[in-house]
Amino acid sequence: MLRVMMLILVTTKERSLSLSMLPHNGLEILAFPCNQFGAQEPGSVEEIQDFVCTRFKAEFPVFDKVDVNGANAAPIYKYLKSSKGGLFGDGIKWNFSKFLVDKNGNVVERYAPTTSPLSIEKDLLKLLDA
Repeated sequence: MLRVMMLILVTTKERSLSLSMLPHNGLEILAFPCNQFGAQEPGSVEEIQDFVCTRFKAEFPVFDKVDVNGANAAPIYKYLKSSKGGLFGDGIKWNFSKFLVDKNGNVVERYAPTTSPLSIEKDLLKLLDA
């Protein structure tokens, strides 16, 4: 049963994948590659998925590339940003922005790109225990 969902804006860099070390009982991690930040994700969807799944053994869904800002922002990111604004406005500032969403689809928290995935373990476990 899905109890907590972590949505992550990522490139395929290693630090985004350390969440795979957390317990998965009721946790779903969703990764959305984006090429809007310094063109760090120029590959095709197939190349991205191959890289993440082969090199880092990702066990969570890696979706098609999305825009997270601007007129073409994916609907999910419009919702996330409107639910939890950032420190300096609603826009996503860089890769590795993270959103914690509960089982009812409520955005519980938004984390800066510099926030280590493992440093939010306490928040994840709190929701998983709820």
